[in-house]
Amino acid sequence: MTTIKADAPALDLPFPVLPDPEVAAEALMRLADAAAAAARTTAVKAMQPEALPYDPTTLVRAVVDFNMAVMTRPTALFEAQAKNWTDWTNLWTSTAQRAWGLDAEPVAAPAKGDRRFSGADWSNPGYDALKQAYLLAGRQLQEFIATAPVDETVRNQVDFLARQLTNALSPSNFAQTNPEVARRAMATGGMSLVTGLTHLLEDVARGDGLVGRRAPNDFELGVNIAATPGAVVFKNRLMEVIQYAPTTQTVYRRPLLFVPPLVNKFYLFDLTPRASYLKWLVDQGHTVFVISWVNPDASHAEVGLDDYVTEGVVAAMDAVEQATGEPDLDLVSYCLGGTLAAMTLAWLAQTGRADRVASATLIASLVDFSDMGEWSVFTGENDLKAFHRYLDERGYVEAHDLARLFSTVRANDLIWSSVVQHYLMGDDARASDLLWWFDDGARMPARTLKEYGGWILRENRLKDAGGVTIDGVALDLKAIKTPVMIVGFHDDHVSAWRATYAQRGHFGGDVGFILGGSGHNAGMINPPAANKHGYWTNDDAPAAADAWLAGAEKKPGSWWPEWQGWLDAAAGDDKVKARKVGSGKLKAGDAAPGAYVRVRHPV
Repeated sequence: MTTIKADAPALDLPFPVLPDPEVAAEALMRLADAAAAAARTTAVKAMQPEALPYDPTTLVRAVVDFNMAVMTRPTALFEAQAKNWTDWTNLWTSTAQRAWGLDAEPVAAPAKGDRRFSGADWSNPGYDALKQAYLLAGRQLQEFIATAPVDETVRNQVDFLARQLTNALSPSNFAQTNPEVARRAMATGGMSLVTGLTHLLEDVARGDGLVGRRAPNDFELGVNIAATPGAVVFKNRLMEVIQYAPTTQTVYRRPLLFVPPLVNKFYLFDLTPRASYLKWLVDQGHTVFVISWVNPDASHAEVGLDDYVTEGVVAAMDAVEQATGEPDLDLVSYCLGGTLAAMTLAWLAQTGRADRVASATLIASLVDFSDMGEWSVFTGENDLKAFHRYLDERGYVEAHDLARLFSTVRANDLIWSSVVQHYLMGDDARASDLLWWFDDGARMPARTLKEYGGWILRENRLKDAGGVTIDGVALDLKAIKTPVMIVGFHDDHVSAWRATYAQRGHFGGDVGFILGGSGHNAGMINPPAANKHGYWTNDDAPAAADAWLAGAEKKPGSWWPEWQGWLDAAAGDDKVKARKVGSGKLKAGDAAPGAYVRVRHPV
């Protein structure tokens, strides 16, 4: 543990300055306009009450049940209080030692990767004591919840609520207790706070309940994001299929079809050219096709999982065959797209068409939802009933409601860091292709979400033979003999890597596993040129995920080339002349990224 030095510098704030009168006047006018817009949006929202997509009483009941259980076992509370008293005594002693000019060991330190307290000003004795008190209180609360005599459902719900409150109450989130905010306010004559308040009101005026993270004019679809050259070669009510132009003289005979998730839009995999996974695939010599899902409206309310399999993935495979003349392909998928791909593989296997897919890759995808981690909080019976009422009212789930859900699970990274920078520091939203994509959300149809939330998440039926039926076919994942590569990510909060590893046994053929570094999105978008994150491989396949990791070799850089080596080993020298877009039976239509990706529904 790092020793806190007694000579840590006192907080040296700049002498306050007076802002330029013209700048101040302009800022105040913008503030007034933003306040008026926010008031109008708030008034309109108040006149249009909507069903909530969750049951607001779920967590309240969990807290009541938790408190009742603790009161019936008071010894657990007494033991926790005794330990906590010792911790706080140590903190007070440490703080006093520093006040007297002595070195002291910290009682509580930020976790690895916690950037909230990384600034030098947090080493000031006063702010350091505040930081440690906050971290200590949060740690003690989590430890008490983890050992409390309650059932796991209540524990998970209370733990989720406690972490949300703890994250929200961080001293870094308040102007009065964040030294970096104080420094910026002094240096700007308070204009940073005026600008931050304006940003807050502008976000309220948008009406989607999200913190502004994307600079609106930094990117343009088809120009500097989603800009890999290609064209739409097939289109139906659920999707456009895009084929990309080759960059090599020869290509693998087998084309490659990428299946993205229904949540958000496909160009997570085609961000700026330096970070584009799809462009990298093209440059490796693949004939690449990608599905661009429709951004649904009320007319898609009755579209279900069977439609996304048959009119989606299978129809896209038919389009690829028409465009290339090849009877088989490599299927690559991500997140919910991987769940759909697995359902498609089982459907093909049980309808005698398994040979249409030569290999399948499931990236950050789940077919077994036994361990949903934090997501189990949202799948209670009452929450699903509330969600169904919400879906019945619209026929779809709003993109911003999905974005709020994902943001809540990663609140420090996706909410509070933006609150600090955007509202307290007064910074403009920074140019980020990933955040720009994240805020360009997509809806999902009502029936699809009901089936996914019920059959797949809550009832976890996909892993069981005959548990899910698609277009009259009872699926059995064991019927899948296609070689499968599973890719997980070490810090994934959406598809936990241990859960992705554990599902290897659900498939009937050879299954490989690669573990990438970082989280759900950043781990996926990891171009080799960036040389970041690293990854793990292990030819052995022990039953336990931790045993696999213990015996794995960690390698530097991106997992992409390692995975490409697996594909290449199967394809060998089976190459053909590069295929021009539209040279087959399907002609080139709209230029990539197509029309569906451009649809943005009003809030």
